[in-house]
This record gives sequence, structure tokens and C-alpha cells, in this order.
Amino acid sequence: MPPFLKPHKQGVVLSVKVIPGSSRAALSLDKPDVLTVRLTAPPVEGKANKELIRVLAKKLHLAASNVTIISGETSRTKAVLIRDMDMETVGRLLSSP
Repeated sequence: MPPFLKPHKQGVVLSVKVIPGSSRAALSLDKPDVLTVRLTAPPVEGKANKELIRVLAKKLHLAASNVTIISGETSRTKAVLIRDMDMETVGRLLSSP
């Protein structure tokens, strides 16, 4: 499993590096241990956090209510809880094009 995935009693925790204000939203593995998410929203008034939740939920085929930022709300490095999914499924979905 990729090192940016950690098990959690409610699902999986992702370690994510966020780059707000990009020209388009995209997920990438810039380094093997870091999931980078580029967002179009600016880092103002929680807009980037809301877009991050929406982008991850769409990529993982989940409702946005199953994706929660559990730490780093004002930081570029965040921990995101993905509820009701196992590490293998999250890893597979994130690595698919």
C-alpha cells in the first residue's frame, strides 16, 4: 500500500498535499509517498477545502459526507478521513486514471 494511506477504525486516512489556485483540478503522485491534489479554488474561506472534499469523493465514487478533513484545515498538508472504504479499494481507485 502507498505510504500516504493509513488505516483508521472508520476507514482510511489519506495524507494529502494541496496546491490551490491551479488551472485545473487533478490528483498526482509527485513523490511515491505524497498524494498531491491540485485545486482550482483559492485558499480563502474554506473554498479549497470544499473542492478537495468534492474532488476526492468523485474520484472514490463516494458521497461527500464520507470524506472529512481531520487535520490541517488551514495547512497545505492535510489528513483526510475516507469513511466506509478499505485501504486496498482506496489505493486502487486513486491509482486508476
